[in-house]
Amino acid sequence: MRYYLLLTVLMSAKASFAAVSIPDSITHRSVTLDEVVVTSYKEQKGFKEIPASVSILSIGELRKSNITDFKEISSYIPNLYFPDYGSKLTSPLYIRGIGSKLTPSVGLYIDGIPFFEKSVFDFDMNEVSRIEVLRGPQGTLYGRNTMGGIINVYTKNPLNYTGFNYRQTVANYGQTDFSGAYYGRISEKVGYSVSSKYKHNDGFFTNLHTGDKVDRSNHIAAKGKLQWRATNGLEGLLAINYEYTDQGGYPYGLYDQDNGVINDVDYNDYSSYRQGVLTAGLTLNYAFPYFILKSATGYQNLDDRQAIDQDFTSQANSFVIQTQRQNQFSQELEMRSKENEKYSWLNGVFGFYNTVNRKVFFTTQKDFKEPAYGLAFYHQSTVKDLFIEKLSATLGVRLDIERDKQDYTLWKLTDSAKELSSQLNDSKSFTQFTPKLSLQYQFDNDNMVYTTVTRGYKTGGFNVSFSSEDERTYNPEYSWNYEVGAKASAFNGRLQGDVALFYIDWRHQQISHKIPNGQILTNAGRSYSKGVELSLKAQPIEQLHLQLSYGYTEAKFREYLYNDADYSGNYTPYIPRQTIMLGGDYGFNLHSRYIDHLLFSAQYTAIGHQYWNEANAVGQGFYGTLNGKVSATKKNFTVDLWIKNATSRDYTAYLFQLGTKYFAQKGKPLTFGTTISFTL
Repeated sequence: MRYYLLLTVLMSAKASFAAVSIPDSITHRSVTLDEVVVTSYKEQKGFKEIPASVSILSIGELRKSNITDFKEISSYIPNLYFPDYGSKLTSPLYIRGIGSKLTPSVGLYIDGIPFFEKSVFDFDMNEVSRIEVLRGPQGTLYGRNTMGGIINVYTKNPLNYTGFNYRQTVANYGQTDFSGAYYGRISEKVGYSVSSKYKHNDGFFTNLHTGDKVDRSNHIAAKGKLQWRATNGLEGLLAINYEYTDQGGYPYGLYDQDNGVINDVDYNDYSSYRQGVLTAGLTLNYAFPYFILKSATGYQNLDDRQAIDQDFTSQANSFVIQTQRQNQFSQELEMRSKENEKYSWLNGVFGFYNTVNRKVFFTTQKDFKEPAYGLAFYHQSTVKDLFIEKLSATLGVRLDIERDKQDYTLWKLTDSAKELSSQLNDSKSFTQFTPKLSLQYQFDNDNMVYTTVTRGYKTGGFNVSFSSEDERTYNPEYSWNYEVGAKASAFNGRLQGDVALFYIDWRHQQISHKIPNGQILTNAGRSYSKGVELSLKAQPIEQLHLQLSYGYTEAKFREYLYNDADYSGNYTPYIPRQTIMLGGDYGFNLHSRYIDHLLFSAQYTAIGHQYWNEANAVGQGFYGTLNGKVSATKKNFTVDLWIKNATSRDYTAYLFQLGTKYFAQKGKPLTFGTTISFTL
């Protein structure tokens, strides 16, 4: 009932704001708070016209909040949780309680190209212009494994920027960051950009056994972009990115359950993760007289190596090396109508081919070859002024067809050779129909209410580790998402807000479990997730901006039996009950000899209580961190002084059970530094 009360309060506030007499001093012009057209959304609607819970981080908000790593968006978006632990290989992403440690349940698109592998989700943020998050199942339009939502990331358009920019950061723990980009134009219709970045840190945690840092890291990235807009209606974008990371990782220490203390890291073998990622994408748009045709072609090559001391002790018990080579091809064709007052439509077809070759070395060698391919067809129609003026209805449908295969070979390793031990070959096919229905009432351009019902779906697959044939595969999971929400604006745009209430009925949830030789996915019987999301932006005076993002999620198992244990009624692990971000910035226009503009910004982010296992035996309580920044600008030159986790708050970033023991990783400590940047 409290969720519906929040919705009523927001809508009542809208009506009240409309009746308030606004002083002339602030009514002379309209104010927009980071208003953008969501050009990535396939319906090509404005942000306030989308019948879904959507959040946007603009380039200004990213800079003010000093968000330089993708995992730092956690909590800035309601009910979005992106924990930072292990290495880049461990990059699970959760929205509304939907997520998994092993396979992604949230979709990621960068410049219109899909990313399927979770280990590339922690990508380089250099030259990002905005981030859009659509919460709730997005499978009807965006497709594969988007049960929790979709994240669209866009880098700067060289048709909108020109010149050279440079950025350099120096901070404690040996953190250094150098990046530069050049934006040029061949003509008014053709632009290009090139950029590069180098990033290093000495590490935050020390291995007691060796005396060295566990998690030192080096990272390089290079990007190239060509964008054009022809006079005949053809628009195109060609983007090529390469990233290489060499990092230590897995700073896990023994956890004392009695007093909640995480002991120092203390294991004998250096654990690391190396990753090289090449991504290329070509998108084309052509406007015909009555419709628009779009093509998006993507390719990604991932080559990585994980080396990990799996017992996390000073004993030489279990050191495992895993290598992975992946090639991913995707092609999407989409046809949609041009703007129409009454009726609009969209048709599309999406196909992909993904091949992964993995090798696992321990006392044996395991080889996995896992090709997968799929094809999907989708359609969406929107009718405006349905029965009554300003009421719209949207109906979407999608058919997904996928086939996965696994060829498994086990070799016995001897001092002189390897001997074939066993082979397994299997394939699985998946077919799913996902509908979507939404209704929205648009009061005006800035105010609307909506309701949606959407089917969510995530494909099944094969486990890499297993102890028995029953553990080798896992089944798809399904959901029905029910949502109501509202978007409102008042005081001539100085106050903007949106609220959403959701309930997710979840079947066959995929749950990760540790087994002696790795991790597997199994299926729970039935689960649910329900909650509320609230976002507010305010500009009470010209120089002051305030923001609030709040999310509440209650995710529980309804029916779940595993190894004779009954977890029914328990909370789903790794899902925080709340996400909170309260932030603001205040700017001064000085126009002095040394400083033109001075900006103070601060953000408080918090994570609610969460459990670390299905038994709900261990958990992390509510905690928050405080970040801040002071920026001084003179013409095209800016100096930032920043701090993160200013109160040095101790918290557990991750915890897991290994046998009868618990191991955990501490959250990042207080960090501070300075960043200089300039444009030419």
